[in-house]
Amino acid sequence: MSQRSGPPPIVFILLFLGLLGGGYWWFFMRNPAPNPTATQPESNSPAGETTTPTTPTSAAFPLPTTVASGTTVKIDGSTSMVTINQNLRKGFEKQFPGTKVEAVGNGTDKGIQDLLAGKVDIAAASRPLTAQEQGQGLKSVTITQDAIAVIVGKANPFNRGLTSSQIADIFQGKINNWSAVGGLSATIRVINRPAISGTHQTFKELVLKGANFGTTPNITTLPQDATTPLVQALKTDGIGYATFAQVANQQTARVVAIEGLTPEAASYPYKRSLYYVYKDPASAGVQAFLGYATSPQGQQALTLGN
Repeated sequence: MSQRSGPPPIVFILLFLGLLGGGYWWFFMRNPAPNPTATQPESNSPAGETTTPTTPTSAAFPLPTTVASGTTVKIDGSTSMVTINQNLRKGFEKQFPGTKVEAVGNGTDKGIQDLLAGKVDIAAASRPLTAQEQGQGLKSVTITQDAIAVIVGKANPFNRGLTSSQIADIFQGKINNWSAVGGLSATIRVINRPAISGTHQTFKELVLKGANFGTTPNITTLPQDATTPLVQALKTDGIGYATFAQVANQQTARVVAIEGLTPEAASYPYKRSLYYVYKDPASAGVQAFLGYATSPQGQQALTLGN
């Protein structure tokens, strides 16, 4: 009997299994179906709506755990933020013993000028920064929302509300008699804030839509940006405007409803943001104060103080 030559049967079995495995890979594994989870991230936005990620302003600086004793922070700026500055000063100095916050209110523009000149550490602003100011290295942090209230003297016989168009016409000098808006026949004395006021500039944008204030004889512009003299000047025939927080509890002034809404209403038309402005990079003291001001503790101190 002759001896059989050639590879043993096991070799053919292994070759067959190899070809079978290769065919399976070719037809089923070479182009796997896309994974919907990997290519289509979950979204809570409505279909077809594109969202842009935003970083909360309050996350600009964290709340510090400690602040070095002897740290001093100087603030100047909007008269609308005087109460806010004082509330935050008290809270900051209490939470971090040995620190000191010095705050004055000479108007938004003056505060920003002093910040650029290195005279203060923070400017309180009742308007957004301009492109030019941002180009000079200034950055802002939103501290709170506020409303601009239109006010008359408590003894003013006008007890009605006004529309947005009527307000614009009054402050542009187009309406100058109370009888034109449903009141008694008497000249409307408009008490305006100076142009350096952030509230003046915000009112111009929100109410006058960028137009200029009137220059008729019944319009008086105060030499200084301060709410107390403005309220005192209203008397029985004047009208003016101020940040709502400063006049909400005034005994000698009354808020005028606009379009049937008072400043407490969510849809009140004259709302704005209030800011703290700093020069980048911020010092350790500025970072600490802004971290406190935007923290839950700072926001509580701000609210309780009001």
